[in-house]
Amino acid sequence: MRRTVLLLASVSVAVLSAGGAALAVAPLGDTAESTEAETAAAAKGPDAALDRALRDLVAMEGGPPGVIAVVQRGEKREVHTFGVANLKSEWPMRIDDRMRIASAAKAFSGAVALSLVSEGELSLDDTIGERLSGLPEPPPDAWSDVTLGQLLNHTSGLPDLLESEAFRDALVGRLRHPDPPAKLLSYAYDLNGGEPLFEPDSEYRYSNTDNIAVALMVEEATGDAYEDQLRKRVYRPLGLKSTSLPVGPELQKPYIHGYDLSEQPPEDVSEQIAAGWSWASGGVVSTPADLNAFIRGYVGGELFDRETRAEQRGVFEGEGGGSSEPPGPGKNSAGLAVFRYETGCGTVWGHTGNTAGYTQFMASSPNGRRSVVVSINAQITPAVGDPEAFAALRRAEGRAVCAALAGTG
Repeated sequence: MRRTVLLLASVSVAVLSAGGAALAVAPLGDTAESTEAETAAAAKGPDAALDRALRDLVAMEGGPPGVIAVVQRGEKREVHTFGVANLKSEWPMRIDDRMRIASAAKAFSGAVALSLVSEGELSLDDTIGERLSGLPEPPPDAWSDVTLGQLLNHTSGLPDLLESEAFRDALVGRLRHPDPPAKLLSYAYDLNGGEPLFEPDSEYRYSNTDNIAVALMVEEATGDAYEDQLRKRVYRPLGLKSTSLPVGPELQKPYIHGYDLSEQPPEDVSEQIAAGWSWASGGVVSTPADLNAFIRGYVGGELFDRETRAEQRGVFEGEGGGSSEPPGPGKNSAGLAVFRYETGCGTVWGHTGNTAGYTQFMASSPNGRRSVVVSINAQITPAVGDPEAFAALRRAEGRAVCAALAGTG
């Protein structure tokens, strides 16, 4: 029954869009709309391949209720949608509806930190011992020499706070009432006997603890709340009108509903868990439109100087690879709060994320002129959900990259 509903939903959305393909061209600024011939030509190539991949993803057993892909080439932005944002109302996925962006929020913490590095208020060599020793519960001495740069590219060796039994107990016991950020960090203190998992800068290991520490360093360096710095250094410069870092579980309407596919019928988990439980590591709420604008500005160098951008793109080549979580398309390598995705159609830089009800991918060409966002309203990763559905999602992300990089200009 569910598969039938999703098939019907994907078809109904497609019929309302450009001639059977869920493609809408959104002019930006004074840009004129594409001619019919240009649109048709684009649809015959990478855009059509993307539509097929997205349609197949939503229709398959284990696929998400809905998917939206934003593809921008220069000033021309296109929106591809299939399926629904709300299983009850069957409302379609829309570019300006809010959603949880999960670990894509880590790129936002990188944007703030690197902006401060660019201005000399932070250094990539600043250490936890120098910046966080004044916390009410200071980090273990063994963490003292871990640097901001190592936190940003996940070579710190700090254990992931999600592995803490005390953290999991607190989360389950108070889903809608999170602990403050400094307390979140402290859940990792007792893991691995208070020691890093390896010598910092010798290996790569993705850890949510890293970005909590980054944001606390931002607060120490500026004397401001982390979200105040987000507003000053990210939201306003990039014109993000619907992006925020809430504390509680509520989402401002209209929003894309997120679903737990392990339940039948799928359970709406959009507002079950307070954003504050993941804070700078995954608590940001945004829209497909804002994510697209963010990744163009972040990768394109609008938030910090060229020297800092060069540091951002120095990828880690050592043990552990450097895959985002979940892995993005192509070969993944970790930079500073950004990942390099080398695909058959070209190289882009971006980030992924996943949390209950949502999985995200955003990326941009190195100059910020070509960009893509792919968002689904279910958590589908190598560890959660149907493996074939994740393979289909990753294939769709690759098709989206190809569409973004297609043509000239």
